[in-house]
Amino acid sequence: MTGTLGLIRLALRLDRVVMPLWVFVLGLLPVVYVSGFDTLFATAQERIHYAQISAANAGFVGLYGPLHGDSLGELTVWRGGFLPVMIGLAALLTVIRHTRADEEAGRTELLRAGVTGRFAPLAAAVLVTAGACLVMGVLVAVTLIGHGLPAAGSVALAVSYTVSGWLFAGVGAVAAQIADTGRAARAIAVLVLGVSYVLRMGGDISALGGGRLDWMSWLSPIGWAHRVFPFGADDWWPVVPAVVTTLATVAASAYLLTRRDLGGGLLAGRLGPASAAASLGSPIALAWRLHRGLLAGWTAGFAALGLVFGGVSTSVAQLAEDSASMGRIFSQLGGSDSIMDAYFASIAQTCALIIACYAVQAALRIRDEEQTGHAEAMLSTDVSRWAWGASHLIFALLGPAAALLAEGLVAGLVHGDPGRVVASALAQLPAVWVLAGVATLLIGVAPKLAAAAWAVLAGALLILIVGPLVQIDQWVLDLSPFTHVPHLPGASFTAVPLLILTLIAAALGGAGLLALRRRDLPA
Repeated sequence: MTGTLGLIRLALRLDRVVMPLWVFVLGLLPVVYVSGFDTLFATAQERIHYAQISAANAGFVGLYGPLHGDSLGELTVWRGGFLPVMIGLAALLTVIRHTRADEEAGRTELLRAGVTGRFAPLAAAVLVTAGACLVMGVLVAVTLIGHGLPAAGSVALAVSYTVSGWLFAGVGAVAAQIADTGRAARAIAVLVLGVSYVLRMGGDISALGGGRLDWMSWLSPIGWAHRVFPFGADDWWPVVPAVVTTLATVAASAYLLTRRDLGGGLLAGRLGPASAAASLGSPIALAWRLHRGLLAGWTAGFAALGLVFGGVSTSVAQLAEDSASMGRIFSQLGGSDSIMDAYFASIAQTCALIIACYAVQAALRIRDEEQTGHAEAMLSTDVSRWAWGASHLIFALLGPAAALLAEGLVAGLVHGDPGRVVASALAQLPAVWVLAGVATLLIGVAPKLAAAAWAVLAGALLILIVGPLVQIDQWVLDLSPFTHVPHLPGASFTAVPLLILTLIAAALGGAGLLALRRRDLPA
């Protein structure tokens, strides 16, 4: 464990941009929901009616989890039912970034050459992530108590969020020992997270219908977080298996660390062919090889989202008919008085922000290839920097189009109106491209600040979520490219803002590639 404290300081320095973003964004979302409900429900009766309808709706129970009360706090907890998934994702990615990714890049070997213990990198990654989750939990509790919600429920919600992050930090630590690459470790950990969410969803829907599969929720760490029931029962028992599992996974990762060599994983990667295939003879072909797995996963995930959103659309229509407040919610989020049009407009915005994460990630692959030395080897041939950078940027532009098309097509087919739903999804593309262009510009102009592209994405997320609920000034809303996209399918189609956003994205991406050609690459 020698050197753990120094590695903690190093991890905090490396994550000084990304970590505060997810800590504060996720920590402030619950109080944003509280403010939104305060604004949208004029009377307690409206809130109670909304809660009664939502609690009996299988579509919403599947998305957010069970609802067993009608208080403002219980509605806030229910509306934030997806937050444990987001917290778990942030936690596992943080652990993998400071363990397997550093080891793959060769940084761990350099650190271990000094006075650093074998377990120090793993311990530092877990402790930093656990501390970040704890800070986020404290932020949740303090903001909710400050808003006037009961202290016991606020603390219970904060604890459920915190232990969710701890548990999946342990999952990420185990995945980092199993896989021999950061990409494979992330795939394993995210798969565990996805299975947990599916088990929770299946169990809760079964329980709503009186089925016999409600036990599935108890197999899911996400289900454990939901069963604390803050502001209601305040049941602390589900926290116990979460803490026990966290300790078990961290201990297992430490044991597995002793069973493998530095730089390797328990699952060794397959050796490739001695010579490359003719299909890999161009930069775009190599980029396809590098991006295809991630792109396939995102596209499949968005197709599954389309299935869920399309299936829930009927429930949304029924809920909106029974609750005027619900109609106001979707009208404010989607910008249309037609409930179904507003629903699909808001879903399109949400999906666009999610797939913007892939766009930024795909663009930042340029920087990753540069830092690992792969770019230097490739550019030592007759490949130009322009062709190399553009080959990765293409996936940041076309990848989101494929994922949004899959989501819109599946949702539209399930709903029965594929054309209009697909159009609402694809209309978001220029805004997504702007964020990819920002990432490319940072890579070219200020490569050390390339991670700040995530800050721009987080700002757009906050504006989308917070803006309509707290009614912030229009000039703040205009800072997000998503504000300028027509709210299809309800609003009239206007090509001018989409064309302007596309030109801005092209200018940002082109300037980034031009700057990449004119600067030095790291040795």
